[in-house]
Amino acid sequence: MHVIIVERKTQFHYRNPGCLVLNNREFITRPDLVQDKRAKIINLSKDYSYLGYGYYCSLLAEARNQKVIPSVKTILELRERSIYTHALPELDELLVQQLKKLVMVPTAPFSINIFFGRSDDLRFPDLARRVFDEFRCPLLKLNISPEDGWHIASIRPMALADLKPEQQEFFEHALDAYTRAGWRAPKAKSVAKYSLAVLHNPAEVLPPSDRRTLQKFMRIGEQMGVEVELIEKKDYAELAEYDALFIRETTALDHHTYRFAKRAEKEGMAVIDDPTSILRCTNKVYLAELLKANKIPTPKTVVLDKSGIEAVEQEIPYPVILKIPDGSFSRGIIKADNRAQLLEGAGRLLRESDVILAQEYLYTDFDWRIGILRGQPIYACQYFMSRGHWQVVKHGEGGRFTEGGFRTLPVEQAPDEIVQMALKAANLIGDGLYGVDLKQTPKGVVVIEVNDNPSINQGEEDAVLKDELYRRIIQEFIRRLEERPGNNDAAPVAPILPVLATTATPPAGNGAPSPAQIAAQVAAKVAAQVSGEIASRIAAEVSSQVLSQAMGAARPQVVSRGGEDDPDLPFPIGKNRS
Repeated sequence: MHVIIVERKTQFHYRNPGCLVLNNREFITRPDLVQDKRAKIINLSKDYSYLGYGYYCSLLAEARNQKVIPSVKTILELRERSIYTHALPELDELLVQQLKKLVMVPTAPFSINIFFGRSDDLRFPDLARRVFDEFRCPLLKLNISPEDGWHIASIRPMALADLKPEQQEFFEHALDAYTRAGWRAPKAKSVAKYSLAVLHNPAEVLPPSDRRTLQKFMRIGEQMGVEVELIEKKDYAELAEYDALFIRETTALDHHTYRFAKRAEKEGMAVIDDPTSILRCTNKVYLAELLKANKIPTPKTVVLDKSGIEAVEQEIPYPVILKIPDGSFSRGIIKADNRAQLLEGAGRLLRESDVILAQEYLYTDFDWRIGILRGQPIYACQYFMSRGHWQVVKHGEGGRFTEGGFRTLPVEQAPDEIVQMALKAANLIGDGLYGVDLKQTPKGVVVIEVNDNPSINQGEEDAVLKDELYRRIIQEFIRRLEERPGNNDAAPVAPILPVLATTATPPAGNGAPSPAQIAAQVAAKVAAQVSGEIASRIAAEVSSQVLSQAMGAARPQVVSRGGEDDPDLPFPIGKNRS
């Protein structure tokens, strides 16, 4: 469900059965009106001035653990150009790119209005989307200047009152598109406690999980009180509306999967694969050095560039395996049986990457894959080489491929040295979900690689645990969500509000927090969202203001606007705010 906060309901004509419309006083003083704990809040208050109605609506929504746009962080960032200047170089570059494509380039300053990532100026759709990705504010105005080269002079929130009559219809279409997910007819089952976004690519030929498996995740999630929704690359702007992210698309650093992981981490979401795991696993050069530094046995490996090709055969006997750093599913891997093949294969891979890996060839009938979640093995598979080939996956022309067979065993039936070596390697990466590939050779167990995005497919990796495998993974998301800082469903926000309007000393025995505690809580919440000197300055300002209000000192004048049976506010609203 979406909750839309407006200044006056009588002046807001948009209606949708999936949306609850409240005025800002109702939202502030009547938290009981929003029964759905997973409601998504759209704050369309008239302005977001510090200590104003709009500011308090977003602040209290976050305190109630509700998803809200704009967030307090966004409100504070948009106060001054100096705060959001970090985002301008990339946005200015995109602006210039789109201007170059125009037949008639503007010659004077102009503005671009952005409604939920959409602009009524159809010349700048990509810029509108990118600005909304960076600053998730419902209505934004970009002032564009040609002085000293085209650039964004300012980014400012807009109010509904700023809309021209001819823009009203476009605004409602944009709001429709944004809230569409909330229009679904309510199901006759219990409301999910958490939402899990599963990033996938329907067009991927060899995805980590196929469509049938993703549907299984959705069914098991529903049983566990987690709403699992499939999302794609195009849904980046809506990512923050979910509680957690599960990446089921092949990852890479220079790729949208890594941007999704970074964004989810920044939003405080539970995320698998997390950015650090992607960084450590997807680049085989980094992974080889990490394993070597920690004395994990691996095939003999040499990192080389164009100047070191011929030196490889001095270190590694033929045949030699050449690998591009970010290959996956047996792609970007070449076997060289002699010097000519080595030079040709290395030359081909070095056109794609400045550095590649040369590795000792160790043939086995199958590779072991141990699936590990949060430091615990959850499945053990044997992947057999493709018939007549030296790899598990044999890639042919035109994107065709063949795969070898597999065998799934209970973890306790896998050799102990295999499982222990897999755990040792995975623990170097993190506490996420990993697939450790190993070979069992006459000389001992060696680790081939650690995958941050291991395959999980119905009938394969789940052949032993079946539904329990999915439950364990979803339960890990639930654990992370319930243990994240500030998540306390049992702690109501209401007791804080009366303290803000009373004296410094709460009545004896009522258990209410002291003014200093309130100030610290609010300051910490804001500081956690903004980094560097900005964080310190904003946190200090918020702490000082909240403390002074709670102590009854230097209170801003209360603004009474009345109308629509608005209740009195239990704390001061500032006047003449910056």
